[in-house]
Amino acid sequence: MQAVLFDLDGTLLDLDLSDFLKRYFAALEKAIQPLLVGSQDSSSFMKAFSDGVGAMMTHHPGRTNQDVFFDDLLSRTGVDGRTHWSVFEDFYDEVFPGLMAEAGPARGARRVVSTALDLGLRVAIATNPIFPRIAVDHRMSWAGVADLPVHVITTYEQMESCKPDPLYYRQTAGLLEVAPTDCLMVGDDRTLDMPASDVGMTTFYVGKDSGVAADFNGDLDELADLLPRLV
Repeated sequence: MQAVLFDLDGTLLDLDLSDFLKRYFAALEKAIQPLLVGSQDSSSFMKAFSDGVGAMMTHHPGRTNQDVFFDDLLSRTGVDGRTHWSVFEDFYDEVFPGLMAEAGPARGARRVVSTALDLGLRVAIATNPIFPRIAVDHRMSWAGVADLPVHVITTYEQMESCKPDPLYYRQTAGLLEVAPTDCLMVGDDRTLDMPASDVGMTTFYVGKDSGVAADFNGDLDELADLLPRLV
């Protein structure tokens, strides 16, 4: 094993994703008011925004998730998000940090990432790349790992697919400069994270479901203890 991919939300970051997304979209709906064109209302724009997120989840090799999102948003709303990026940037700078609520580091998060780095492993923060880097940086800070020298952070600016598309795992391994078969994927989602095994990655499940097909399961502290033996 030469590399470890750590999912973020629900794995390194302890948060209620459903509640977080409700806060996120409610706050974003207020922030996008300057982008509304003519008689367009915020609810229809947010529907188009959600559809753009859905477009990123489709298979689109050769195009970044960011390009797919902004192209889809433009086709639905007439708004070029690249031209008006300052509206989104202000939102992520000024509003997004306040959405943290009860989120915080998962138990063992910093220890396990530090252990992997100390062992000389390549490390990726392998969050589903539907957010820009600025939003991922905030969430890494909430998880207490923002200052650690990880090698790859998967964001929509450079990724050309989303989980659980096999292309996502292959591209992440490529960015880490290792073969997929030399990687360990650590995550809490049986649907999004564990399919890393389809490209030959070893899997470690930290979620709460029972009967999940994975090579290992446990918590992050147990993984930190296991890593030296895997190496």
